[in-house]
Amino acid sequence: MHIGIFGAGSIGCFVGGRLQAAGERVTFVGRDRLKAEIAAHGLTVADFGERLVLDDVRFVTDPTALAACDAVLVCVKSAQTAEVAAVLDGILGPGVAVASLQNGVRNAETLRTALGARPVVATIVEFNVVSKGEGVFRRGTDGGLIVERVAGGEALSAALRRAGLGVKVADDIAPEQWAKLLVNLNNAVVALTDAPTPVLMSDRTLRRVIAAIIEEAAGVLKAAGIPVARLRGVPVSWMPTILRLPDPLARRVLRAQMKADPDARSSMWEDLHRGRTTEVDFLNGEILRIAKRIGRQAPINAGVVRLIREAEAAGAGSPAMSPTALARALGL
Repeated sequence: MHIGIFGAGSIGCFVGGRLQAAGERVTFVGRDRLKAEIAAHGLTVADFGERLVLDDVRFVTDPTALAACDAVLVCVKSAQTAEVAAVLDGILGPGVAVASLQNGVRNAETLRTALGARPVVATIVEFNVVSKGEGVFRRGTDGGLIVERVAGGEALSAALRRAGLGVKVADDIAPEQWAKLLVNLNNAVVALTDAPTPVLMSDRTLRRVIAAIIEEAAGVLKAAGIPVARLRGVPVSWMPTILRLPDPLARRVLRAQMKADPDARSSMWEDLHRGRTTEVDFLNGEILRIAKRIGRQAPINAGVVRLIREAEAAGAGSPAMSPTALARALGL
């Protein structure tokens, strides 16, 4: 199967690398910087206890190279989805499956609007990937892929499963997407504090901040009548309580829920680090849109959006706020 990766950054390179290692033909489309990096060093995908080195990698910057693909994985930032959908509509043949491996809840809908009868597969990436430089992409947290069951997407789902990516197929993926969005609300906390995920989970003040962000957001979704799936078997509504547990107990529960690399950080942190616009409007900003629609306020998430936009405007990477400073800035 010939699979294209449109937006080959951390997630795209990791997933594409696993697919190529499993025997699929893969074409990566991404930025000049990564093209040069992989040309010089090859592509290495590292997992917990596993390291795959790929030398023969087709990495290009021109998306027309995807024209002959049987399936395409869209891994661009959510703000680019409409533009990418228009490009794909102009180059892909009928019946080519397109999967969205993106944050947020509306990307698959945007792709479907542009791509007509082509099968579009919403896909949730449960894990984080850290770009280590020199072509190395390391899984930062555990988890797999949740793939929407869509007619015409079966071959792509099978390829992802063969690549050892822990595929779970969902008939109704929307509640899973909302659960993932609630978890992704902590991306901004990583970006604002420069704290890797393990520190986020061990610091009591940061856990209290995340608990408040998720609690507010979950309340908005409940008021809007939006169903949210369990997260690894645990109702998301329990997460604020778990995060507020005393340190030893909270750490034990969170370690059981998620395995994390010591250097794991969010894609939003990387966006600030590289001077790019973040996806905060599609994460915390999504909560603000729903709150506005139902006539509610979400001041904590509004504060998060404001702080991220200030960091974007400053262009100096993470502001590296202390846990106490962040809590104070959010009125906690």
